[in-house]
Amino acid sequence: MTVAVETGLWQLDPARTSVAIKHKTMWGMVTVKGTFSGVAGEGEVQPDGTARGTITLDVASLDTKNAKRDKHLRSADLFDADRHPTITFAVRDAVLGQDDTVEINGQLTVRGISRPQPVTGRVTGASADTVTLTAEFTVDRDQFDMGWNQMGMIRGLTTVTGTLVFSRAKG
Repeated sequence: MTVAVETGLWQLDPARTSVAIKHKTMWGMVTVKGTFSGVAGEGEVQPDGTARGTITLDVASLDTKNAKRDKHLRSADLFDADRHPTITFAVRDAVLGQDDTVEINGQLTVRGISRPQPVTGRVTGASADTVTLTAEFTVDRDQFDMGWNQMGMIRGLTTVTGTLVFSRAKG
């Protein structure tokens, strides 16, 4: 199956979108999972089929089902939400490939630090009015000055997963 996505402006549907993270902690024995409820974004599909856009996450909306941990994640030790309330992923170029894969050349900004972040996604649904894109990638939190690691408890990479639903922008 190869999909065609209509050219034009697309708006992220936050009610139907999910962005989650998971990371091993407690010396690799526990996987902490969290979701961002504050998600916004938009994109534009160009006439040549490539796309650009931005996804923004509200750091304060991260919920790991543990209020004390969430407060620490928002602190200056980690996300520093007071100084950097959002995480952004700017899509510089996205190209639809074989088998509905999408090669995304993006830039991830966390704590005011921007790094290139390539992502391979997949179009899992498309119609004239909606497009669903799923993706999973890993992030090294040390690249974003998030090196807090009491007693060496936190190891490895953070996995980010997203199911992003876009609706054709009205107008």
